[in-house]
Amino acid sequence: MKARELAVEGAYEFVPQVFPDERGLFVSPFQHAAFEAAVGHDLFPIRQTNHSRSRRGVVRGIHYTVTPPGTAKYVYCPQGRALDVVVDIRVGSPTYGKWESALLDPDEFRCTYLPVGVGHAFIALEDDTVMAYMLSEEYTPANELALSPLDPDLGLPIPDAWERPMLSERDLAAPTLEEARRAGLLPGYQASRGVERRLWS
Repeated sequence: MKARELAVEGAYEFVPQVFPDERGLFVSPFQHAAFEAAVGHDLFPIRQTNHSRSRRGVVRGIHYTVTPPGTAKYVYCPQGRALDVVVDIRVGSPTYGKWESALLDPDEFRCTYLPVGVGHAFIALEDDTVMAYMLSEEYTPANELALSPLDPDLGLPIPDAWERPMLSERDLAAPTLEEARRAGLLPGYQASRGVERRLWS
């Protein structure tokens, strides 16, 4: 399994080896030894798994969890194709305001690891795009916040050909990164790192 640190500090892309044959294929999207060698610690204890299916043109996010408790994620795409985007929204982070995307699909089975406190979005590039997540915390609606994926200062890679990407009402109404910062809604870098250390202990 290959690993690459993304432009957001603490976030990684993993690419496992895929074994195709006449029956289909076999792949291990998560591998403990490779993850620990790249990130420097074990994967978080898994408290919930999620599965979403989206039409082409759907944009989900930018979503994040109040920290604490915070949530770390491990994400891959077993069907369809998606641009998975991690955004550093941790105030005080050395990469605050930066983002990077990874193309997730069932050909190369790239996976992304998102540390506690970062924002997450994805853009479905095909109909019936399925995203699978492992999460360090259970979903609690009161702790889940959103930022606008259309924030011009961020400039996320939403295809120019899409005149009107499909967003939920919540995501359409979400504040920009700067609006959320001024309102005190963003997680802090040190608080996020502290939550992560407790996850690993």
